[in-house]
Amino acid sequence: MSDATVFSSPFAHTGNSVTYVMLQVCFALVPCTLFGLYLFGWPAIFLFVVTCAAAVFTELLCLYWLKQPWYRVLDGSALLTGWLIAITLPPWAPWWIGVVGAFFGVAVGKQLYGGIGQNIFNPAMLARTALLITFPVQLTSWVAPAPLGSELAPTLLQSLSITFASAPAPDALTGATALGHLKTALTLDHSASDVLANDFVWWKALLGMSAGSMGETSEVLVLLGAVFLMWRRIIRWEIPVSMLATLAVFSLIFQVADGENYAGVLFHLTSGGVLLGAFFIATDPITSPISRLAKLIFGAGCGLLVFVIRNWGGFPEAVAFSVLFMNSLTPLIDRYCRPRVYGRLPGGKPLPPLSSVDLAREVKRR
Repeated sequence: MSDATVFSSPFAHTGNSVTYVMLQVCFALVPCTLFGLYLFGWPAIFLFVVTCAAAVFTELLCLYWLKQPWYRVLDGSALLTGWLIAITLPPWAPWWIGVVGAFFGVAVGKQLYGGIGQNIFNPAMLARTALLITFPVQLTSWVAPAPLGSELAPTLLQSLSITFASAPAPDALTGATALGHLKTALTLDHSASDVLANDFVWWKALLGMSAGSMGETSEVLVLLGAVFLMWRRIIRWEIPVSMLATLAVFSLIFQVADGENYAGVLFHLTSGGVLLGAFFIATDPITSPISRLAKLIFGAGCGLLVFVIRNWGGFPEAVAFSVLFMNSLTPLIDRYCRPRVYGRLPGGKPLPPLSSVDLAREVKRR
């Protein structure tokens, strides 16, 4: 018998390792992250470092507990999970919020399912949602931008107190995001058109000089990172395009039908974390579908859910909830959007053999 080793298919490989992909995504997040750290100062820097470190440390603990090699932490997945959690938190949240979120995202969101590649839900969004439900006050406490070096920026000692001693932010800096402000105004019977005309400037929202989490303020820098990922072929266009297009279409329809109660396209696309979610979160290859049609359906579902939850849900932001819900439908979408394989029926079974009569007819037809 031959001693040759036989490997199973597939034999084609892109050459991209897990570490390569994770580091490419982290690199794409650098511009918007640095801008967010500059915009919200030392408290944001402390929270970011603590959250990322907690994610890596949790990964090491899980590997030790599961008796797996410690160097698996070097694949970058834990770092990316902590990074995404950190930039979706309020920038002046206390340190323990980042630690709890990182532990939940890595230990429960990833390792509990068997590690990288086995998780059903996006770990960062699972952690973000769990934090929002468990600690709603801390997760909805926003501050206005206080750039490093400005008069509004807290000193280093004040920043340490804010992050590690839960000192309250000055009243002059507390505020709401654009989505939260609009939702509150609508509950007070104000007109959406009046609120947006007085308080919303789309190009300022696009540039990022507004209250929000660290990673969702500057939409321009988020788009810059997204272009990089698409150029490097780390992500594909189907999910983000279908997600944003669906959100835009429903926003336009409802604004035209009732502009007093519904915001328009520019507001929905430049507010909150929809761009970050569309390009960096919904495109997670582990928790999103495989085929092109399945990706389009997945993205459209995310966009529709974002619109529904923003307008009729209990929370102003909806990206995490929509992505998690569509993550749960990924196996079903993949099943019914499975591409036809040559020589097999749509269900995957082999084609039945042709009878001699059918074969003769086929030869005669050709």
